[in-house]
Amino acid sequence: MSTNGPKDAAPGNGASVIIIGGGVTGLSAGWWLAREGVDVLVIDKGLVGWEASGRNGGGCTHYFSPLFREEQRLWLMMDELLGHPTEFRPQRIRLAFTEEEMQFNHGVVDKVSRQGFAVDALDARQVRERVPLTGENVFGGHHYRFGGHANPHRTVQGYAWAIQDHGGRVLQNTAVSGFEVASGRVRGVCTDRGVLGCERLVIAAGPQTGRLARILGTHVPMVPARAEMIVTEPLPLMPLGGVDGNGLYGRQTLRGNLAYGGGPHEWLEFEGDAVPPRASTPLARNIAVRLAAMFPKAAHARVIRSWAGIIENTPDGRPIIDHLPGVSNVVVATMSSIGFGLSPATGHAIRDLVIDGACGFADIGSLALSRFGQLEHDWIDRQGWHALAPAAGGQLG
Repeated sequence: MSTNGPKDAAPGNGASVIIIGGGVTGLSAGWWLAREGVDVLVIDKGLVGWEASGRNGGGCTHYFSPLFREEQRLWLMMDELLGHPTEFRPQRIRLAFTEEEMQFNHGVVDKVSRQGFAVDALDARQVRERVPLTGENVFGGHHYRFGGHANPHRTVQGYAWAIQDHGGRVLQNTAVSGFEVASGRVRGVCTDRGVLGCERLVIAAGPQTGRLARILGTHVPMVPARAEMIVTEPLPLMPLGGVDGNGLYGRQTLRGNLAYGGGPHEWLEFEGDAVPPRASTPLARNIAVRLAAMFPKAAHARVIRSWAGIIENTPDGRPIIDHLPGVSNVVVATMSSIGFGLSPATGHAIRDLVIDGACGFADIGSLALSRFGQLEHDWIDRQGWHALAPAAGGQLG
């Protein structure tokens, strides 16, 4: 966050609801609770939105999620609801460079069409008209008349400010070391500022969620990974800024920069307090090469920034949003690296779990932690999610 981000609250004695994690998921949950008058405190070990939540592709098009319909409903009015700008822009285009890619995308079209969302199939000429930076190598594409993209930095600021607008509090640079538990309930959060009392707790701490859940006696399966993005110098604005393809996701900013990422993940073997990794020149180059192939008419553009941050991944790549077993007043949320776009709906779901005990607008049973009850003990080996080299001295890259 920039220097004009949220002002830190005094920790006081705690709050009715404490949310651990000042990323986009925790901030959205805090906003949903604060707007209903709940005494809520969001705490983060660093600055809110400073890691993956504030630096990602900005996509808002998660058609495979049970939260998809609510995601689509809310993004269209988020600027009005928050009272702060997100720079949301509707619709996206998905490029195909082979007939096989085009056929694969037809599966997505069938899925969303059954839900009532419109998609236009595009031939190569139509793609080049709508996405002027593409070239002769494009085969076709699909124009999603739904979804879109927003500015991650603006959005996390908007959530944080909106929490404070509604009387909620944000506390940065506050590390969590443990919990006080009595009669099956978390009564306090132990931090480097003292113990903060609470009636309910939400753990939405990104890669640290697994560590915090273990303290409370529950295994939340996840593996941290380093993800990277690059940003180019500004280019002429395209009619639609949200364009995906060639294994890349991202957007064109309102200034004209191309902000894109897209693997490969670098699996890590640490959690929590290590120094965030620097960007890797080889991986940034890999993304740049694929971006130039996707947008040949932008191949001359210089890369002016790059970013590397840590994201968390569950075994099946889907989020976990659920009550934490063993403690009756704790909700856990880990978004498996797709938290930004789903955040308006995710915050709504967490609000429902905290206040009502269950999500009232969607069936999120597929996001329950219990689905991993029979997970093989060697699932990480089976996935091949191992670091290529151990982190040394807390610094990667």
